[in-house]
Amino acid sequence: METKATATIFAVACMAAAAAAATDLEPRNYDGRIAERLVNTMQKAHVLQRVADDEISRRAWTNLVSYYDFDHSVFLQEDLDRLSGRMDSIDDELKSGNVDFGFEVYNLYVRRLDERLAFATNLLMTAEFDFSTNETYRVRRKDAPWPKTVAEAEDHWRRRMKNEVLSILVNQDLDVENSASATNAVAVTNVVVATNDVAVVSTNSAAVAANTATNRVRTIAADLVKKYRQYAVVMAEPDEEAVLQRYLSAFCRAYDPHSDYMSPTTREDFDMEMNLTLCGIGATLSMDDGALKVVEVLPGSPCDRDGRIKRGDKIIGVQQQDGEMEDVMWQPMKKSIRKIRGPKGTRVTLEIVPRSDPTGATKKLIELVRDEIKLEDQAATGRVETVALDGVTNRFGYVNLPGFYGTMDRRPFDEGYRSCAMDVAKLIADFNAEGVSGLVLDLRGNGGGSLREAVMLSALFVQSGPVVQIQDIRQTGCLPIPAGNPVAFRRPLVVLVDRASASASEIVAGHLQDTGRAVVVGDARTHGKGTVQTVMGLGPDKYGSCKVTTARFYRIDGRSTQLEGVAADIHLPSLLDSLDIGEDKLTYALPFSRIAPADYRLCWNMHALVPDLKRLSDARLSGNERYSRHMANVKGMKDLADREEVPLGYAERRDLAAADRALRELDDGDEEDDGVDGGDDEEDADLPPLRRRRNERSRDDVVLDEAFNVLSDIVRMTHGEELPIPKGWWF
Repeated sequence: METKATATIFAVACMAAAAAAATDLEPRNYDGRIAERLVNTMQKAHVLQRVADDEISRRAWTNLVSYYDFDHSVFLQEDLDRLSGRMDSIDDELKSGNVDFGFEVYNLYVRRLDERLAFATNLLMTAEFDFSTNETYRVRRKDAPWPKTVAEAEDHWRRRMKNEVLSILVNQDLDVENSASATNAVAVTNVVVATNDVAVVSTNSAAVAANTATNRVRTIAADLVKKYRQYAVVMAEPDEEAVLQRYLSAFCRAYDPHSDYMSPTTREDFDMEMNLTLCGIGATLSMDDGALKVVEVLPGSPCDRDGRIKRGDKIIGVQQQDGEMEDVMWQPMKKSIRKIRGPKGTRVTLEIVPRSDPTGATKKLIELVRDEIKLEDQAATGRVETVALDGVTNRFGYVNLPGFYGTMDRRPFDEGYRSCAMDVAKLIADFNAEGVSGLVLDLRGNGGGSLREAVMLSALFVQSGPVVQIQDIRQTGCLPIPAGNPVAFRRPLVVLVDRASASASEIVAGHLQDTGRAVVVGDARTHGKGTVQTVMGLGPDKYGSCKVTTARFYRIDGRSTQLEGVAADIHLPSLLDSLDIGEDKLTYALPFSRIAPADYRLCWNMHALVPDLKRLSDARLSGNERYSRHMANVKGMKDLADREEVPLGYAERRDLAAADRALRELDDGDEEDDGVDGGDDEEDADLPPLRRRRNERSRDDVVLDEAFNVLSDIVRMTHGEELPIPKGWWF
């Protein structure tokens, strides 16, 4: 009866969706003027100074189609062939104020999606799946060809539904087994599969007989029907603002991945997040495969303090403290975010799919208490660490800097003025008073922020000279440390980075490396974001804004940080090092380039120490059991992230799921990947995820342990000398 009722409800929902799709969505009367102004802004303000042409048009076409059908499972090849007739004309249409194509693609997508979901949900209602076959399901389909026929599309959706049912079925069995192991009350034997007859057998005489697989599959399928019912209704829900944003953003991102069109609603959300004025749980979210993906977790926020939500996790449900769980899959992002936000002190429960589960079957319920997010919680933290190596004990300073924060509209010593460089300077003063022998500056996960603060931070360690070169459409200039700068810290320095260290972090790490002042330790290279974005209004508030890339960063040796980032002198990989992230993984990222080097001085020749430091570190880690486990975890995470297909047979899938769970448990216990929001500076407004290290030492941070050991080696090699100020070493 429950299944039949669900089918009836779904049929009504599909008819409503079909009726909505039958009346195609059309542009508003002022959308054309928005398009004209946007194109004009991109052509004049973008750092490429490029006129929108046929190549930009083709890129925009690809971006738009990929946005709607990211896994190539809805459109048919014949649809793409028809749409391709407009591939070279998007630039001309937008220049003339014609935005019809964006709405045409959306309307076609809704119609095709209705067809696919009708097939998929009818299949689910039969709930007849054979899990004894040797079939596989392709998890990653962004490079797969579009189906040529309806039959090919339906075969993909059949496997997709089978995969979703099997994933849930397997994880339910593993939950039962883990629960039994934990309580030592129930023993679960091997699962025997014929067709759908999955039996869970208990040796405990008090245990009840398990449900048959058929009934379990029906229950799972009924839940999935609800999910796809909601998907159909939401995608057919009229929202002209959202459709226009997708189309114009596809055009902006044809220039580079950080340029964007922001509708009025999106701009409002953007301003709140940049100013940290409204962030009820402290998470920055994006839409990914219909779910809300956690892009950043703000330091000191409820999410960060709780520690269970990681960057990359997906939110699929939201429950208010006195309500029921609401499915937010495929809901408009702005509506879902408003459900998560709320008054200080109220409770919200989130249904989470962990980032490391590509199948989407593993779910967690996490309750949080909403709170105000204060800038103080993002401040630099520090401590003195005692490190013993080879019979020698040193006391080192440690600074964790989660972001380059700084008040832009006030002067130093004004009430409310904040500066990360000044905060670090205070920590360094304490370190100097305690006589530390060296310092580790931890920029892992630091996505940047204020350029001014980056220069001021470098000035704590280097006496004078240029810090970074900036090239915009008018000129190339340097941001320097003024002559006569009093260096705050003159002893050996290690800078710790990873693939999430970006923008201002790359400026500081690159500068300290190029001047020979520090040894850079961590992932093979940093994120590789060497560009600056500026948000520009397009007229009346209802027109929205354009976020456009207006300049590039260059290191003082003339190399760009774009794509290449800053390479570590000593490679100590984190879990991020193995994942498919970084500027070079983004579509249409600007290329690496080089300009003439600035006139700068090598202040300390740390470069000469690197070969010996690397040799000593390699020897030390070769026998380190903790580091071996860490590297096995790094490899395991990469293998999981690179997986293209999963088996659709029960036994094989259960083994795979069990292995994945073991790996995710290791990942969940590692603090290395907490995402946080870094910058509040409009000139560096598009920042990749950050991570925050808490002031307490993590027992599992083997990378930090080895960074301290490297620092010990530097102190020994330099005989405890302070920073010399040599003359005549000019480049």
